[in-house]
Amino acid sequence: MVKIRLVVVGKIKESFYRDAVSEYVKRLSRFAKVEIRELAEGANPEAEAGEILRAVKGYTVALALEGEKTSSEGLAAKLQKLVDEGREITFVIGSSCGLSDGVKQAADWKLSFSDMTFPHQLMRVVLLEQIYRAFMINGGGTYHK
Repeated sequence: MVKIRLVVVGKIKESFYRDAVSEYVKRLSRFAKVEIRELAEGANPEAEAGEILRAVKGYTVALALEGEKTSSEGLAAKLQKLVDEGREITFVIGSSCGLSDGVKQAADWKLSFSDMTFPHQLMRVVLLEQIYRAFMINGGGTYHK
């Protein structure tokens, strides 16, 4: 079973975000072992970089505004390739200050969900939903319309 790790800076404060994260982790458990590693927020992205880089393993995807945009189908294809290769996958979500250049440069892929900025707590939910959607697409499920 593939291992998917989320390395995220900051904690989720609102219960509705925590509930949504829990729901998608539960749904994903049929396809992957999901681990979420929450790191403490630093004074700035550079202060957080060392801890982030120590936490990542395997193929690393950094969520960044300047990253590549893709469709749900494109993400599904990328994840399927990594699963087929037996790769462990780590997604990195920075704090509200973003990610340091060093973390972005160390990533195997920089991924952007939009030109807009999202709250990092909400982005955790959106990312998990898209990972779940990708597994459903790859499995021929009816979730993706």
